[in-house]
Amino acid sequence: MPNRPLSPGVPTVSDAQIDEAAALLDAGELVAFPTETVYGLGGDAESPAAVARIYAAKGRPANHPVIVHLAPQGDPQYWVAHLPSDARKLIDAFWPGPLTLILERAPHIPDAVSGGQTSVGLRCPSHPVAQRLLAAFSARRGGHGGVAAPSANRFGHVSPTTAQHVRDEFGEAIHVLDGGPCDVGIESTILDLSRGFPALLRPGRVTPLEIAAVLGVAPKLPDGSDATAPRASGTLKAHYAPRTPLALLPFAALEPMLGEASAAGVRVALVARVSRAGAWADAANVHFIAAPEDPHLYARELYGLLRALDRAQVARIFVEKLPDTPEWIAVNDRLGRAAAAFASDA
Repeated sequence: MPNRPLSPGVPTVSDAQIDEAAALLDAGELVAFPTETVYGLGGDAESPAAVARIYAAKGRPANHPVIVHLAPQGDPQYWVAHLPSDARKLIDAFWPGPLTLILERAPHIPDAVSGGQTSVGLRCPSHPVAQRLLAAFSARRGGHGGVAAPSANRFGHVSPTTAQHVRDEFGEAIHVLDGGPCDVGIESTILDLSRGFPALLRPGRVTPLEIAAVLGVAPKLPDGSDATAPRASGTLKAHYAPRTPLALLPFAALEPMLGEASAAGVRVALVARVSRAGAWADAANVHFIAAPEDPHLYARELYGLLRALDRAQVARIFVEKLPDTPEWIAVNDRLGRAAAAFASDA
């Protein structure tokens, strides 16, 4: 059963490939592997040298923490000074799955994974290839192995959701396990529990409403005023950016910019829902991409779309700002950070 494809068209990952990748991790090397969110660039979370290799490969600032990935049978208590009851409730409700918990780091865990902070981010992915790899690596470490794995791309760029995206970033320099396209398509929700109250640091598939239903209290939402919040992956103002300049604006504000570009003969891209695009879907010099009306489908396709637009030979990408409602919070977050990288051009 472990060697069967996940679904038609998804590559089979053999036990031998899993063992090879686990051996590489055990030797301090890096391995890119699929999760349900995005592909991760993994290294031994308890090896400062391996974590340093992750930072070097990505060009990532050393004070920017990475998330530790655990196998389903892994013990989160090994990694933390204390596992609060709220954390146990959320683990029972959402693990394996796209939820990262920020907790107080155990003293024996190197601070390299935390960017020098006293906290640590933990999650258990649901992708079967990730689970098999994490289980194989953990077995080599007496049941306590964890893999530090930020997204497998250059720092600040668009995250990878296929093995080919990883190869496009790193060529043959990184060993890649190909588990097919990622189902969720954007990074995990990050919830901080290290300060005695729940605080959302990064939105994702697991929503604040779902978290509140489990805890009985709504998490504090990011509003720029939480000065004591720990640093967390993917929370810089400018992040997830394509190489082509991107502007995120309400559709009414995009139309004059589209008109100017079209009249000047400048080829641009427009990403908008069909219900809003109107005549611009067929306008001269406009490369129109019909955005999904469903927020989960939009999230799944987002990074692949941005990577494709970098190859589309357009001067600029115009993206319709999505509704400011709870179901769109994660997609709006990623698009907002991508646009922030080009804010001076907007």
